[in-house]
Amino acid sequence: MEVETVNPEALYDPTDHGYSHVALVKGLQRTAFIAGQSGHSKSGVLAPDFPDQVGQAFANLGHAITAVSGRPENVLKLTTYIVGYDEAKLAEMNVHLAAMFKNRPPAQTLVPVPRLALDGMLFEVDAIVAID
Repeated sequence: MEVETVNPEALYDPTDHGYSHVALVKGLQRTAFIAGQSGHSKSGVLAPDFPDQVGQAFANLGHAITAVSGRPENVLKLTTYIVGYDEAKLAEMNVHLAAMFKNRPPAQTLVPVPRLALDGMLFEVDAIVAID
C-alpha cells in the first residue's frame, strides 16, 4: 500500500498548519475508522487541561492505530474537535501533529465546538486509517 499526500498548486500550502488537502491511497486492503479519542486515561480519568488532553488524545489515537496493525503514516484523514477554539490551541495541537506525523500530515478538518460529549472534555480526534 502506498499513501500519497497532495497539496494542489491551486490551493495554499497547509503543511505549516499540520495537514494536507488530500490523502490518496493505492493498493488499499483494509480501512479502519477510529472513534473520537479524548484526553481520558485508560482508567477513565480526564486530563485536567487542554495541553494534557491533547497529548493524551494523541497517545490514545496512537494506541488505536497500533491495535489494528497500522502506523501513523497510514492515517488518511483526521477530524479534530476543539472546545473554545483559538489559535493558541491550534499551536498546541500542531506540536502533537508534528510529533506523530513528521513531514506527512494527513488530510484534516478542525471543528470548533461549544462542548463535547462529557463535561470537561476540551479536545477529541478521530481518524480514518488505511492498512495494508
